[in-house]
Amino acid sequence: MAKARAISGFPEWLPEQRIVEQRLLDGIRRQFELFGFAPIETRAVEPLDQLLTKGETSKEVYTLTRLQAAEDEPAELGLHFDLTVPLARYVAQNLNDLRFPFKRYQIQKAWRGERPQEGRYREFTQADIDVVGRGSLSLHFDAEMPVLVHEVMTALPGIPPVTIRFNNRKLVEGVMRGLGVEDVAPVMRALDKLDRRGPERVAEDLRELGAPAEKLLAMAHVHGDVVEGVRALGVEHQLVDEGLAELVFVLDAVKGRPVVADLSIVRGLDYYTGTVYETTMDGHESVGAICSGGRYDNLVEGGKDKLPGVGVSFGVTRILGRLFGQDALPVGPKTPTQVLVALASEDERAAARDVAGALRARGIPTEVFHEPVKFGKQIAYADGKGIPYVWFTHSGEVRDLAAREQAPASPESWSP
Repeated sequence: MAKARAISGFPEWLPEQRIVEQRLLDGIRRQFELFGFAPIETRAVEPLDQLLTKGETSKEVYTLTRLQAAEDEPAELGLHFDLTVPLARYVAQNLNDLRFPFKRYQIQKAWRGERPQEGRYREFTQADIDVVGRGSLSLHFDAEMPVLVHEVMTALPGIPPVTIRFNNRKLVEGVMRGLGVEDVAPVMRALDKLDRRGPERVAEDLRELGAPAEKLLAMAHVHGDVVEGVRALGVEHQLVDEGLAELVFVLDAVKGRPVVADLSIVRGLDYYTGTVYETTMDGHESVGAICSGGRYDNLVEGGKDKLPGVGVSFGVTRILGRLFGQDALPVGPKTPTQVLVALASEDERAAARDVAGALRARGIPTEVFHEPVKFGKQIAYADGKGIPYVWFTHSGEVRDLAAREQAPASPESWSP
């Protein structure tokens, strides 16, 4: 048998970490539903031609083939690299069965063939929320997204404070077109790498694309009064006016929250058309954005109807990978079990099962030890897995391992 080994970019948490992840997901799910979002789940694969039209992703898509496929059989399916492209297909496919605005949340795995490093994985869990309109979509939803992000992140115990930054792609595109840039998509992607590559290397990338690097970097570094800063660039274009108005609308709606306008936020995927967001954990900025997204007006195709949408995606694996890696998020016991029912002898197994059944019926996670060995060994098992209580059927008592106390108890009334 081949030696077991880890595969880079495909994290597998230990049980105590997985318990933390599950509780984190429960908290996210609860907040999503408080804002009126309904759950869906989509298939793991999408047609390859659809995946390859959504931005600079051709090097990142994992294709799906049969082991015994013919050599000339094309790879027609790919694993989804995010949950927004599957949502677009899902909405178009179920157009007549959905009520609009359609508010959905989705918590699933995604796959992306990136170079593994901290914060970047090849298999990861995302938690997405999106609102899709039919015909139009109120800009109030753009303003609600950062509010929801802040509510979700502050409701999760152990997660550091966050800063939410946002921009508007219309504004960025308007500046580019006002400066004479015709093919804006590659220029957008180059500018999107500013935080990773730095201004000097991005300036070189922009010049290679024939774009005015100095002006675009000046735009990206506008701070404070955004309106004054943009007007000071001296660039005129209709999209500049539209994007600036939308940006100010969102900014006014999020006063009092840790939300700031940042014109360096662009987002690399081509389907974004308006507001774009990125969220970082304070003190952990080096890991990158842990929640991002934006407005897309042309991603969902619904025949004659325009189906604009806006949404954000929480990088659950990125959050946990950083916090686990730095021991910044405490993990607890290695099991959800609260009570271990000790087994004195085989004659007591039926009684032990009855106690466990009564406790489970009241929602208390319980397990019965598998063999009648010395109590010391059974207690050591409980202590090693972080099970806080041991129940002794022969005496009808419960031992609190942390307090080192033991007292009589009834399985019909006792609570941990």
